[in-house]
Amino acid sequence: MASVLEDPTLERQFKGHKDAVTCVDFNPNCKQLASGSVDSSLMIWNLAPKARAFRFVGHQDVITGVQFSPSGNLVATSSKDRTVRLWTPCIKGESTVFKAHTASVRSVAFSHDGQRLVTASDDKSVKVWSVHRQRFIYSLNQHTNWVRCARFSPDGRLVASCGDDRSVRLWDTSTKHCINCFTDYGGSATFVDFNTNGTCIASSGDDSSLKIWDLRTNKLIQHYQVHSAGINRFSFHPSNNYLISGSSDSTVKILDLLEGRLIYTLHGHKGPVLTVAFSRAGDLFASGGADGQVLMWRTNFDTKSYRDILCRHSPDPPPHLADDHPRRRPHHHLPQPTAKEISPAVADTQSVNPHVIELGQPVYSTTVSQ
Repeated sequence: MASVLEDPTLERQFKGHKDAVTCVDFNPNCKQLASGSVDSSLMIWNLAPKARAFRFVGHQDVITGVQFSPSGNLVATSSKDRTVRLWTPCIKGESTVFKAHTASVRSVAFSHDGQRLVTASDDKSVKVWSVHRQRFIYSLNQHTNWVRCARFSPDGRLVASCGDDRSVRLWDTSTKHCINCFTDYGGSATFVDFNTNGTCIASSGDDSSLKIWDLRTNKLIQHYQVHSAGINRFSFHPSNNYLISGSSDSTVKILDLLEGRLIYTLHGHKGPVLTVAFSRAGDLFASGGADGQVLMWRTNFDTKSYRDILCRHSPDPPPHLADDHPRRRPHHHLPQPTAKEISPAVADTQSVNPHVIELGQPVYSTTVSQ
């Protein structure tokens, strides 16, 4: 049995949303956690013990995405009300409204320099926005169905997007052209993101698959089928060695990407897990679900050699390493019986529901047409 220092542990529970939690993100300063919900509110949880939480009200429908800016001074949200908002995550509660999409906005993300936003929408478009000028810049239009997610590469030269047309598309931000399209999905592609150095993208599907593509060779290098229902969200660890995924099968799973295996299954939510995110330092991760809870976990497993953990969890030799330059066929990974199941009893003392400060309607509004 591995010690508690190795296994992920549940640190905090946050209760304050009145409906399912759809998205979470950590402030880069490690002092705040943001969450969005079907209840149309944005919650900012201050991580200091006994600190107050902020509830921001302004969206008129489900919040679908949330992300802090690289500086941590702004929070962007997307919503089914067809708008994107920029908030200041403090007691002033100010927000700016961006409008250009003609249908639900499914995701929002900052570029790594904080200068731009990229959004994905049910209007089948991906849009790029200027944060400083608070205006829409251009659209990327080749998806043939709803677009679920869009993300910038770390260097800002590419955008990856995915959607209900069962495709993952790669766009050149200078030419605005689609330069690659991956279509090997049995259902909708639900989420896409780059690893931290931009050499790979991962994408998940409602067919419960998770795939990793090497952008240097445009080859599929890993294919995981470890969940028993669709994957809603995943997050790369900053080291690129681990990935967490949240699924409608009610679990969070942790993959070791170097060893190509599932190492943990976490049971903490009642009902589908709709979102997961690592902190920028990788020492914490959060999950949110249909049960309205936000759970914050201590990573722990990245502090020791994974081979040491393997030896304690399994007498079997570790499987192959993932190839940097893949063979003709990708590695297909199925659930390993040696993966550890964790069902935490929530016995922590820090989870007393914080006092929530209600913050109202926006004071600024920017309407931008195409």
